[in-house]
Amino acid sequence: MENTFSGIVDEIYGLPLEDKQALLNLLEHNIAEERRNEIYTNYLSAKDEETKGKLSFSSDINKLKKLL
Repeated sequence: MENTFSGIVDEIYGLPLEDKQALLNLLEHNIAEERRNEIYTNYLSAKDEETKGKLSFSSDINKLKKLL
């Protein structure tokens, strides 16, 4: 198998339908797990910033735009 994106795609196209569906299910679960980990990491970072007093809150739209 060629270890390039196009090589992998070609290999997948050659799989039987049942294997493609199993691969799709595996990838969907993997992507969801990675996204959950990313959200949790961001949560921990925000929680740490809040604890250290580095977060600021505002409802002033102009101030919020400047923060971006």
